[in-house]
Amino acid sequence: MQNTNDSPSFDNNNEPISCPCCKSRRLKKLNYGKRTGGTIGTIAGAVAGGASLIGGAELGATVGLVSGPFGIVIGGFAGALMGALLGGATGCSVGSKLGAVIDDRILDNFQCLDCKYTFSQ
Repeated sequence: MQNTNDSPSFDNNNEPISCPCCKSRRLKKLNYGKRTGGTIGTIAGAVAGGASLIGGAELGATVGLVSGPFGIVIGGFAGALMGALLGGATGCSVGSKLGAVIDDRILDNFQCLDCKYTFSQ
């Protein structure tokens, strides 16, 4: 989300953040760490979920056994897909939170829209 004068960013003391160079409050959050962490986490989580493909497929096939051969195939596929989706969602959440910490503590996460200066809190 881009922050402008309509929705200023606030620091930990609930004071509006302004550019240290030109004192403008027209800022945008870059969130490179959050976006990168979310992407890497999603991929890693989906791969980890896909690695448990056999377990999910076995569970789905067992549940689908009630419906016969077609249920085994559909159940196996659904179980594997659910494992990858849940892994991806969990990885995205964890990666985004870790990336947000990196944005706040390490990277210059704000850019002034007036003078283009980048800075951290």
